[in-house]
Amino acid sequence: MTASDNKSIPEFFDEKRMDPVSVATGRQASKLAALKPAVPKRKAGFYFSEALLDRFNRKFHQLKLDGVPIDNKSVLAEMALHYALDDMDRGKASQLLKRFDSLK
Repeated sequence: MTASDNKSIPEFFDEKRMDPVSVATGRQASKLAALKPAVPKRKAGFYFSEALLDRFNRKFHQLKLDGVPIDNKSVLAEMALHYALDDMDRGKASQLLKRFDSLK
């Protein structure tokens, strides 16, 4: 009998297995994500400047380091779009629409 014979094989379909992100960060996986119902999603393609993408990536990683329970970059992008669209729904009081007006 060798030492490798005593090693346990991980059960990949075990419902109670450890989350690798939680193990690496020392935090529990987001309970909020588990409670949300699955919503059908579609992949979208947009072009952004490299400066904006760099800023987005830095912000995402800073939020993770700060302990914000954000699961992935798609969640951050979706929240930002919701916020932007809600702001534009405000009409003349919209900060985003004011920025468009300043570009004229």
